[in-house]
Amino acid sequence: MTGQLNEMVAIVTGGSSGIGRGIVQRFHEEGAHVLTCSRRKPGTGLPPGVVWQQADVARQEDVEALHDAALNRFGRIDVLVNNAGVEIDKTLPETTNEDWDELIGANVRGVFLCCRAVIPTLQRSGGGSIINIGSISGYHADPAMAIYNASKGFVHALTRSIAVDHGRDGIRCNAISPGCILTEMVDQAFAQAADPAAAERDALARHALGRMGRPEDIAAMAVWLASEEAAFVTGQMHIVDGGLTAASPINPALF
Repeated sequence: MTGQLNEMVAIVTGGSSGIGRGIVQRFHEEGAHVLTCSRRKPGTGLPPGVVWQQADVARQEDVEALHDAALNRFGRIDVLVNNAGVEIDKTLPETTNEDWDELIGANVRGVFLCCRAVIPTLQRSGGGSIINIGSISGYHADPAMAIYNASKGFVHALTRSIAVDHGRDGIRCNAISPGCILTEMVDQAFAQAADPAAAERDALARHALGRMGRPEDIAAMAVWLASEEAAFVTGQMHIVDGGLTAASPINPALF
């Protein structure tokens, strides 16, 4: 199989569903060897040849095992995609210590542990690409998502720091900041609205392209960032949101 990522070795965390699953599928189609993980088994079969390993990225021993599995099976690592994450829809006073541990464990500690594990390996091999999945929520505070918003701000800041500290090692580090992507996570967010149907209509009307995003939209950006086409791109947050954040807060459907 040939493609933009032919024979590259990629670790993609959180590949069981949603954006992660879309990235796994597209990387496989582009010729990459893919090792993915999740806390639970994928609901349906992954593409043939994709390796799945159970892992909680908040646990250092799981991250180390994931890193070692990629090296043992494929001999090297070229790309890390930090996609695993959770969303908790609460204001700060509503957020419990247990909520904090769960969300910060996946969204912050997990990204930190995975990057820390992979960077020395990329240094020894002459470089590679780290792609962190941030969010437009790291720029603009979504209501009742206090620590989720904060966690994505961390992802963006860490991305810049890795790019600055390790660019001379040949390591590029970028983030993708998705907008409203049609996944189970977004479905759950709409379901919590007072009027879910109205909330979804309003969100759709705010997209300049007239539709909400799909996992394959994010996967396309991830392929480009992993490829040699993006060889001079690092330390950047790439917003992929169909024009959502380009617009004023006025709902265009009212005009």
